[in-house]
Amino acid sequence: MPETDTAATIQLLAAAVIPVLFAIALHETAHGWAARYFGDRTAEMLGRLTLNPIKHIDPVGTVAMPLILTLLGLPAFGWAKPVPVIAANMRDPKRNMIVVAAAGPASNLLMALLWAVVYRAMLGWDQPQLGLRQFLLSMSQIGLQFNVLLAVFNLIPIPPLDGGRVLRGLLPERYGQKLDAGERWGLILVMLLLTFGILGQIVLPVMSWCIDLIMLLVGA
Repeated sequence: MPETDTAATIQLLAAAVIPVLFAIALHETAHGWAARYFGDRTAEMLGRLTLNPIKHIDPVGTVAMPLILTLLGLPAFGWAKPVPVIAANMRDPKRNMIVVAAAGPASNLLMALLWAVVYRAMLGWDQPQLGLRQFLLSMSQIGLQFNVLLAVFNLIPIPPLDGGRVLRGLLPERYGQKLDAGERWGLILVMLLLTFGILGQIVLPVMSWCIDLIMLLVGA
């Protein structure tokens, strides 16, 4: 690989580290914050209500799985260490779990909005430190796109994704129990949809619409 390509790759990875790690950390912590609000303090007692990314990294799901899939030429896919939530501790378990599940994607959309504000500010920054400006532009663009991706992907109504949890809370109990029974196949289904490109056909257009809306809101 030419030195220029290597340098560009290193710069891209450096720009991605902060927005990616904190997008994951905020997503998981938001679940814990919402659960605590409704009466479940499990995540708090286990020290998981923190934005420290290290607390949320799963060695298999966050590191090994995406790396293996990338090396095999397959679409990268992974997960963070889920924040523990005990629905029975909440005041209204079924209804409260809808909010707890939605809190993660909602937090990512909020962070995407904040990164868009940074991106908009960098576009108007007319200063001689062009290297720093370009680095912050790349970081904010990655932060915007990754947070929207995380939100949209997790809202797919397939358990154990957040969208599946939301759907579980909205369904009548008899149908919800059937959804619970099929949860063990959920990740396999997601992997198949991802591998055959079906998931991309669903997620990417929604992502594009969300990003356009966010950029419109910040005037960029």
